[in-house]
Amino acid sequence: MATTRPPMPRTVWALGLVSLFMDLSSETIHALLPLFLTVTLGASVALVGLIDGMAEATASIAKVFSGYLSDRLRKRKALILIGYGLGAVTKPLFALAGSPAVVFGARFADRIGKGLRGAPRDALVADVTPPEIRGRAFGLRQSLDTVGAFAGPLLAIGLMVLFANDIRMVFWIAAIPAALAVACVVFGVEDAPVAIAPLAAPPVRLIDLKRLPRAFWMVTLVGMAFTLARFSEAFLILKASAEGLPLVLAPLVLVVMNLVYALGAYPAGIWSDSVPARWLFGWGLVALIAADLSLGLVPGLGGAFLGIALWGVHMALTQGLLAKLVADHAPADLRGSAFGAFNLMTGVAMLFASVIAGLVWDRFGANATFLVGAGFAAVALLIAAQLKAASETV
Repeated sequence: MATTRPPMPRTVWALGLVSLFMDLSSETIHALLPLFLTVTLGASVALVGLIDGMAEATASIAKVFSGYLSDRLRKRKALILIGYGLGAVTKPLFALAGSPAVVFGARFADRIGKGLRGAPRDALVADVTPPEIRGRAFGLRQSLDTVGAFAGPLLAIGLMVLFANDIRMVFWIAAIPAALAVACVVFGVEDAPVAIAPLAAPPVRLIDLKRLPRAFWMVTLVGMAFTLARFSEAFLILKASAEGLPLVLAPLVLVVMNLVYALGAYPAGIWSDSVPARWLFGWGLVALIAADLSLGLVPGLGGAFLGIALWGVHMALTQGLLAKLVADHAPADLRGSAFGAFNLMTGVAMLFASVIAGLVWDRFGANATFLVGAGFAAVALLIAAQLKAASETV
């Protein structure tokens, strides 16, 4: 007898649209920000890596506490709204920036907002979605998120042409979809109905960390190794620029990457519901190694864009999958805290990855940066392959 698949919850669709609008805003800015920092404000590539790495680490630390608070209060929407609201109000600061320090402050505040919303949002998706379509739900949200990330750089290109390469004006326009994202949270997102349960304890208590199963920590270990291999996408933009891509077309880097990512994220989510996650994740790491090798060894814009497209493939195969694995291997009452702990660990790894990438770039050149990334990805693949006892998870 054929089984009827449960419908996708309305809140999952709403969160997908929220992600779409916020990424439309953020990626319009981020597509130009590395060149704005290095060309307009005179920052070094190492400083670009430090700013991006510190921003992501800040987001990850905030995710720990937002996950705990959402578990404790069982009201995830409030934290999601605060997080997206903070992201929206920081957008004009990029247009006003006169120094790298102001950009750092804007990125810092924006990433606090991301940290506040990330763990409660992912936990809410898991809360409202039946387990049999959970991979599909995470894939849908990730795919809509990536549609915004794809459309943002396209918008940046159009605005750069319209405003004759006036980056600051582009940054001002980018604040509009961020406001729409906040409106979608207010009118479209609803908390899951929950029974009264004991309040979650603070995330720093060792007793709660012990409640997270070994399978969760295996996922976290592989996630950290993987994150060391995938530094900020700012380096993809700088690489294409170094190969001769004109300033007005710089956002095309993120257009290509996110187009591949958007097309692949939802099918990968569906795939993850029916094939071993370890196998799927391994192919994602293979795609990342191929991307780094292309960026590091194949000269010209052709090699750069081949690597950028492969980077999108690895994102599609891994990002929604990691969220699904965390949700599947954490107790329901600690799900927000589990996402927070996972994001903290991988965020620290992202800080090191971006700082290392920037330093290697300044000292040894762009090609060496991507070859180092390929080495880290190969190590992550070896670690995943050795986790025999956790083969059902990774």
